[in-house]
Amino acid sequence: MSTSPTAASALSAWETSMIDVFVRAAGLIGLPRSIGEIYGLLFCAKTALSFDELVERLQISKGSVSQGLKVLRQLGAVKLHYVPGSRRDHYLPELSMKRLVRGFIKDQFEPHLSSGSQRLQGLDALIQAEPDAELRTHAMGRLNTLLTWQQRTRKLIPVVMAVLGGTPFAPGESSEEETVV
Repeated sequence: MSTSPTAASALSAWETSMIDVFVRAAGLIGLPRSIGEIYGLLFCAKTALSFDELVERLQISKGSVSQGLKVLRQLGAVKLHYVPGSRRDHYLPELSMKRLVRGFIKDQFEPHLSSGSQRLQGLDALIQAEPDAELRTHAMGRLNTLLTWQQRTRKLIPVVMAVLGGTPFAPGESSEEETVV
């Protein structure tokens, strides 16, 4: 008895549950559900999957898969995999936590910190223009709190990366792994 393409492509209970883990993780960091679904299915798959296989197995739109793969590739969370005899792109998940975190920090977190620095500088000028001295003092206190948070966050990123084995803990240090291409 042969199975139909739809039955063969249906997600198993463990795949559905595993994908849900990644959907929840994506939601925690502000990424769309489809990104968690795509990464989760690739994570579960024994072999690289094509675009069409992702669409079929997840039952989501081609646009969602296309956009999701674009974001995941930018983050370094998926990579192209050559399949001999196939003209289609196939995708594999990045399984290294350090590379996943590094990609997220580089593409999502660092730009936010940089734009935040510019905003905080602009806030300082606005606060200095506040005519009410008491309110100006209060606002400067809050701005200083934000600046402290920003400094701590900048110090925390290298620590997180060092814990994951992604970058040296101290600036200027190099690790063997970082120099390997």
